[in-house]
Amino acid sequence: MTNEPDLPVRICALYCFTRVEDAPILRERLLKLCEAQGIRGTLLIAKEGVNGTVAGADDAIDALLAELDDALDFSRAEIKFAREATMPFHRLKVRLKKEIVTMGVEDLDPVHGAGTHLSPAEWNALLADPETVVIDTRNDYEIALGTFDKAVDPATATFREFPEWAARHDNELRGRKLAMFCTGGIRCEKATAYMKALGHEEVYHLKGGILAYLEEVPEKESRWQGDCFVFDERVAVGHGLAPSEATLCRACRHPLTPEERAEPAYEEGVSCPHCINVRTEADRARYRQRQRQMELAERAGRRHIGG
Repeated sequence: MTNEPDLPVRICALYCFTRVEDAPILRERLLKLCEAQGIRGTLLIAKEGVNGTVAGADDAIDALLAELDDALDFSRAEIKFAREATMPFHRLKVRLKKEIVTMGVEDLDPVHGAGTHLSPAEWNALLADPETVVIDTRNDYEIALGTFDKAVDPATATFREFPEWAARHDNELRGRKLAMFCTGGIRCEKATAYMKALGHEEVYHLKGGILAYLEEVPEKESRWQGDCFVFDERVAVGHGLAPSEATLCRACRHPLTPEERAEPAYEEGVSCPHCINVRTEADRARYRQRQRQMELAERAGRRHIGG
């Protein structure tokens, strides 16, 4: 994805913690509109709000945002746009969920209970304070590519594991300034609400997440180290949101650095250092067949759905 203004497809990544009174009715409204407008991608709807990434023509995306604004209090929405030459999604999914980002904790209120939002400039000042504990709320495979200087890695495989980590470290976090961050803001908004519900008082989070920081803060002033994993075909980005050299292992979906791709365990589309010992030879035979089909499709100028 890029921000080239002449590209015809507009990608919209959005989330909003807001009260949804009747999620099934909202789902039907959004599904009908998206189908009529030719929008593809995924929207998740829960009583706590809406989350998703979709793509379509400019008028179609404008119509969707207008519908959301009409149906909900959408004033707190975080919305990011990019552009693409072709439609990046194969289908449309509008789904009802218990949570728009799954933590597994009931009765949190990210609307009123989240931590204090900080701009990227304010974030740098907080990180310079030695009394601040910087907490990365993302998962371990994301953190492996990059994080903020001196950030704590909770070593979680999923966001559901964060409350358990917070409970184990409660005593050492008491009375400290907690600076929390994630990719685009949604996870740390919920994580800060959880920490405040536990009684922590000075809790902050980076507004717009790492992506806003990398877009706004000049590299020479940045406290960020490495790349930021993203959930699209770019895999990871650096300062200025420029795509990095990271790729995905198509066998296990783990992000890979150039150094990892140089290891003997790496075979494109088949294996990598993270999955070589957890996949079977039968698995790898299937992956090789899929990789051959993808290469044949690419040579023929087609996009293989397995890619």
